[in-house]
Amino acid sequence: MTQLILQGVTLEQKQAETLARDFGGELDWRGKFALIDQAEINRDAMDALRRKHDFDINCLPDGFDSSAAKLLVTDMDSTLISIECIDEIADFMNIKPQVAEITEAAMQGEIDFETSLRQRVSLLKGLDVTVLERVYEERLQLNPGAEIMVETLKKQGISLALVSGGFTFFTDRLKQRLGLDFTQANVLAEKDGKLTGEVDGEVCGAEAKATFLHRCCEQLDISPAQTLALGDGANDLLMMEPAGLSVAYHAKPKVQQQADTAINHNGLDGVLGLLQLNYN
Repeated sequence: MTQLILQGVTLEQKQAETLARDFGGELDWRGKFALIDQAEINRDAMDALRRKHDFDINCLPDGFDSSAAKLLVTDMDSTLISIECIDEIADFMNIKPQVAEITEAAMQGEIDFETSLRQRVSLLKGLDVTVLERVYEERLQLNPGAEIMVETLKKQGISLALVSGGFTFFTDRLKQRLGLDFTQANVLAEKDGKLTGEVDGEVCGAEAKATFLHRCCEQLDISPAQTLALGDGANDLLMMEPAGLSVAYHAKPKVQQQADTAINHNGLDGVLGLLQLNYN
């Protein structure tokens, strides 16, 4: 027996009622999402349902208590925001396709993230650092539902952490803009107003992201079971493992297969449905 969460703009109450009957569960219709309690469903049936319907259907893991959630840890590029920052930086050097190809391979888990990052950053050597501000001002957009997600979680007393294999130039600005509690990312080295093509310090990759989640938990004096981990790429998987609820956001296939839940038809406000939170 388990709980199913259904949500999406195309979801209608009659569809939810039919699914509740099909899986022997009790429907609680909340408008923006539907909860089917005590449903009987296996992974194969879940996958078949997802292929059939154009709204998100998720099974909450056993033992996850949404009311006890105290922290959301989210990836930045292609998760909280709609772009891959390093690809957009590279566009100012007319090498975006070359860099984007490496980025995609890293997100798919085909190549080591740290190696890929250093390789991509090396291609940015000599670029004027003012380009970073242009990327932030001209190209960086929050993904749909980001602001309502952040606002609602804050009202619920849930802390917010942003961790990225990208760069502190962007995470620092997003922290201030959205009022986030914790951030961590990579530092782009610069000299005389130019990028040196190197990363200062250790790379913030998969292991660092997982360590960051644990460190945030320690500071908040909570258990990892009280966290949500949200991401889209293979370097988010280690961070997702200890979390009480892992969420693949419009993610790569490898992440969708391993995460507890997946958001493919909603914006970031879909996180609120998974937590069974109503919002305007």
